Amino acid sequence: MARRGAAALALALALLAVAPAGVGAQGAAVENPDDDVQETWSLEPWYARPEPQPEPFSPPLPAGPGAGERGPRPPQPRPPKKATAKPKKAPKREKLAPQTPPPGKNIKRKGVRTKSSEKAASDDHGVPLARDAVREGCPPLGLETLKITDFQLHASTSKRYGLGAHRGRLNIQAGINENDFYDGAWCAGRNDLHQWIEVDARRLTKFTGVITQGRNSLWLSDWVTSYKVMVSNDSHTWVTVKNGSADMIFEGNSEKEIPVLNELPVPMVARYIRINPQSWFDNGSICMRMEILGCPLPDPNNYYHRRNEMTTTDDLDFKHHSHKEMRQLMKVVNEMCPNITRIYNIGKSHQGLKLYAVEISDHPGEHEVGEPEFHYIAGAHGNEVLGRELMLLLMQFLCQEYLAGNLRIVRLVEETRIHILPSLNPDGYEKAYEGGSELGGWSLGRWTHDGIDINNNFPDLNTLLWEAEDRQNIPRKVPNHYIAIPEWFLSENATVAVETRAVIAWMEKIPFVLGGNLQGGELVVAYPYDMVRSLWKTQEHTPTPDDHVFRWLAYSYASTHRLMTDARRRVCHTEDFQKEDGTVNGASWHTVAGSLNDFSYLHTNCFELSIYVGCDKYPHESELPEEWENNRESLIVFMEQVHRGIKGLVRDLHGKGIPNAVISVEGVNHDIRTELKSPTLILLFYIYSHAKGSQETRHRWLFKMAFCGKGI
Repeated sequence: MARRGAAALALALALLAVAPAGVGAQGAAVENPDDDVQETWSLEPWYARPEPQPEPFSPPLPAGPGAGERGPRPPQPRPPKKATAKPKKAPKREKLAPQTPPPGKNIKRKGVRTKSSEKAASDDHGVPLARDAVREGCPPLGLETLKITDFQLHASTSKRYGLGAHRGRLNIQAGINENDFYDGAWCAGRNDLHQWIEVDARRLTKFTGVITQGRNSLWLSDWVTSYKVMVSNDSHTWVTVKNGSADMIFEGNSEKEIPVLNELPVPMVARYIRINPQSWFDNGSICMRMEILGCPLPDPNNYYHRRNEMTTTDDLDFKHHSHKEMRQLMKVVNEMCPNITRIYNIGKSHQGLKLYAVEISDHPGEHEVGEPEFHYIAGAHGNEVLGRELMLLLMQFLCQEYLAGNLRIVRLVEETRIHILPSLNPDGYEKAYEGGSELGGWSLGRWTHDGIDINNNFPDLNTLLWEAEDRQNIPRKVPNHYIAIPEWFLSENATVAVETRAVIAWMEKIPFVLGGNLQGGELVVAYPYDMVRSLWKTQEHTPTPDDHVFRWLAYSYASTHRLMTDARRRVCHTEDFQKEDGTVNGASWHTVAGSLNDFSYLHTNCFELSIYVGCDKYPHESELPEEWENNRESLIVFMEQVHRGIKGLVRDLHGKGIPNAVISVEGVNHDIRTELKSPTLILLFYIYSHAKGSQETRHRWLFKMAFCGKGI
């Protein structure tokens, strides 16, 4: 433990020692050659940072002595003031708000355009309205992350159960059919001024702001254009937020997807907060999704919250990192563990940002015969940020634990060559980072700079294989493995992202055996195939020949995650994956042609799975310690599965190694090959027996070798 503590302290000191070079700087469009200049960032959590605050206002307590006395009136808001420090990317910012807001309205912020650092003043204290407001002010209560339960949400009326208060969560998604159970917002049963939705924080909370969206729907247009905010300590006596002597009218949404942040003129201390719509889209209904910003006040006697608080003992850098900060953190880890780490890049993004990776091994930079290669990829969708930060935390953790002599980690590092690629789409991430954790909406930064979804930008090899199998070509013209990439895909005119080409080259160069790509917006592990085999179907269970192996790999992650297999947890959006213990066949969920998982399986020896690590794609940084605890064991267990199989050398009768030898397993219509440059064989499998204890016979594994690379 002493060694571990010393290592943790060393990492903290290393992080603090790097020279400041623009803490809040964003990655440049084209990478600066001075990226190697070290910079520093704060290790303090949000609640430890000093911040000037207006005097909070508290509504009257429940009836008692003095209940009839009039509470203090909140101060009137003053015209907004500009921040002293001007951001570098000023031309991209939207115009500043007018100096004097219209009577009865506040200054609003739209999530897509939160690049300004202007402040709305209240007395002598400014309240920031841009991304830093969400990062450094009070965090979200947790409607989007499901920390706020369905029982804490109430409404005056609702159209039906699927449009109840429990569906009024920021960024919640509706199903394609928008059925009675899973719709995309809370919608009031009537359109009048007496409708409301409220949140019970279950303890006194300093409320500071409200974020709203319209209804997520493919067919309907519903959103609230203005609303009042009320607070209460007992849910009976309510105090409306004032603008001087009049009730303050907050300006809402102008369309249904872009989040809009409104901050209260002064913080309001209460247990309950209520949103009362005042106007809505002319041709629509009262429908909204929302998130509440607030700081729970300390209450050591509140057993409910002490029981549910999650803490971590790992001394890691829990924050969101810009591209440049990510590179600097990699350097810090490399300097702490130079003997087991190596930083390299696999190419550049469309905007010229390098696609950095970190290798962790006892012989970095060297492929060792018989040692399996493993990789994690994150950030293919730039706005799915949690996976990216988990990768940065993982590399810190592995370094610390190796130095501390953790035998499990030492063995993993010495027997595995681990590659971590935390940000495959840095251009998209920078867009999401500008919007912030709550204001980017559901899709800002998802695609590459040239509008491509990397996750399904790989060649469709499934169709080539299945068409050949349907024709029953003899001899086989298309092998069942190592299927060649079509020529049209390799042409310069093909719609292929440069990031996709970089990953393909990386996977062809390194003989990966197992990999996981981390995504967000759900809590499930998806395994191939991701594409349905039947035409005209959007969902169909489509297993690979190695289905039993993939199901085990998926379960190894899901079963060790703190929440994935918890039958009591609420579904993220519309899908309940508990019937398969937090796992799902990708094609039975939704079909995707040209996915990374299918490509990896059909073009290389690598078994690839998609790991959806959280309902919230971009959680507030105060949530990162808990998310790390949720995923830490799973991330390690999944890496350890790379050793679940057989490995060895394939030799001829004279003892000479046979590179590019084809290996067939009886009963499995998917072959693998030894490496092109060596005779190493690493085959991932396990002897499968039915979970229910049936008399299913176990597989016999017989190996047949062909000494050419043209298929069988």
